[in-house]
Amino acid sequence: MRQFEMHNVDIHEFIRALDKCKGKVILFTDDGDRFNLRSKLSQLAGITSIIEGGKIVNAKVSCSDPEDEAMLFRLNLFGSEGAGAEA
Repeated sequence: MRQFEMHNVDIHEFIRALDKCKGKVILFTDDGDRFNLRSKLSQLAGITSIIEGGKIVNAKVSCSDPEDEAMLFRLNLFGSEGAGAEA
């Protein structure tokens, strides 16, 4: 699984997107921690460590499902999971 970085993502949009994911989504922190973001408990623990002012400041994410990866990448790039998909 490839990792990609997420920056300045709205936390509420990110959690909504995670609820739509079908495969594994793993969060990697700068401290070397790994969190399975399909678990609500892990979401709470992992996301709390990387947010600042209601936004994810810096995180690395890895997805087992290519569709999940594309959705989260669009969210990271455009600020919403569907933006730019029509083009």
